[in-house]
Amino acid sequence: MQISASQVKALREMTGAGMMDCKKALTDAGGNADEAVKILRERGIAKAATKSGRETSEGSIASYIHPGDKLGVLVEIACETDFVARTDQFRQFTRDVAMHIAASAPVCVRREEIDPRLIEQERKIYRTQALNEGKPEKILDKIADGKMEKYFSEVVLMEQPFVKDNDKTVDDYLKETIGALGENIQIKRFARFRLGE
Repeated sequence: MQISASQVKALREMTGAGMMDCKKALTDAGGNADEAVKILRERGIAKAATKSGRETSEGSIASYIHPGDKLGVLVEIACETDFVARTDQFRQFTRDVAMHIAASAPVCVRREEIDPRLIEQERKIYRTQALNEGKPEKILDKIADGKMEKYFSEVVLMEQPFVKDNDKTVDDYLKETIGALGENIQIKRFARFRLGE
């Protein structure tokens, strides 16, 4: 199948991936753009995994002030080189993450940062709820596990559905950006401010 330059260009604009990566993904997908996006995402994730151990000593602090000046976010995002930190794609990523934090109000970056006592307390509440609903004792832990996963997807930044594309998580978006830029990138920390809180 012949892949046109316009198909490659359109896929590149959608994904931010390199021209050759886009052409190969389109070829592998038989010209189907949706399938090619999926292939690129999978490859981006694979690229991201190989870079995760590399040191991130550069980066930037991004800010987002919601219209009305009553809500603001600061987020620290690190990368390996100053060169990448100055790219438009990295800057767009940092802006997107700051805006996502403003909209979704996560409480931490990763689930490991949540106090284990809070996790145990939530788990007990979910078990008790299921028991009070008359669920059998033998499935209470499975129900609690499922509700805990939902809880994590609501409060943990990396596990939240990304506000600009609910089909992927913030972690998926991070991995795509790592794949496209070719460097390890880490969301280090954030602060979310709401007037009066």
